[in-house]
Amino acid sequence: MGIRAAHWDDWTLEGLLGTKRSLGQRVSLVVPARNEAATVGAVVERVREALMDTVALVDEVVVIDSDSEDDTFAVAASAGARVHRSAEIRPDLGTHPGKGEAMWKSLFVTSGDLVVFMDADLHDWDTHFVPGLLGPLLSDPDVQLVKGFYDRPGADGPLEGGRVTELVARPLISLLFPELAPLVQPLAGEWAVRRSWFAGLSVPTGYAVELAALVDTVRAGGPDAIAQVDLGARAHRHQALRDLGGMATQILAAALTRVGVEHAAGGGAARETVLRQYLRGLEPVERVVPVIERPPAEAWL
Repeated sequence: MGIRAAHWDDWTLEGLLGTKRSLGQRVSLVVPARNEAATVGAVVERVREALMDTVALVDEVVVIDSDSEDDTFAVAASAGARVHRSAEIRPDLGTHPGKGEAMWKSLFVTSGDLVVFMDADLHDWDTHFVPGLLGPLLSDPDVQLVKGFYDRPGADGPLEGGRVTELVARPLISLLFPELAPLVQPLAGEWAVRRSWFAGLSVPTGYAVELAALVDTVRAGGPDAIAQVDLGARAHRHQALRDLGGMATQILAAALTRVGVEHAAGGGAARETVLRQYLRGLEPVERVVPVIERPPAEAWL
């Protein structure tokens, strides 16, 4: 059948609640966050009110704080989330701060059979994102991972809302992983996965976690293991151009690893690389970009 597409309102909330109860499934909402004090509180409050206090679709909201320098931890806790600092989760395993690590480490502090990930910097969104992502997992046992997609406008047009997607991820998919080409937003931060499946995946510690999870899932389970759901529209804070270079580097490293290409200077498995950037009017900057992967979490759960 291939990767199937659905719309968030293909399922009713009542129907999902009934299926969840009959299957005996627990749901964890995980919000990886770094310096998102301005928005994380509203994300937590709205989900708790709509999907925990009003109905019991979500069993826990957990924020994983990845080395925030602002009040992200306190704001998320005040809003009703259970908050953990990524570096303090299983310190025996070490820490490599990044989005992927926060998501990987969430497996050690959550209990849901189904895990929904949501970015912390959302605005102009609604709580239907969560039941929409859960729909395929609760209705089809063959689906292991669900990606959200949405209209994502930028200040200068729709492609400005997904620069790394259009310039890096989509060309990589077309060249190396064409079975993933039907995905509308392969790097979407809103996605859901079966806990048992995610625990068996190798997870890049940084921004490549979304692409890596898709590639590993389609290889292990075929296209039928992935579904995507139209969530309508969403907006979030856009990254500065300079920051996108580090994100792109991590995505390229994860893709190269998965096609057997050694990407360290001089050969071997790289753990970091130096990105030298030139932007008009600014001095050249060299940035160390980590390209570390966490092995499957199931070995330590």
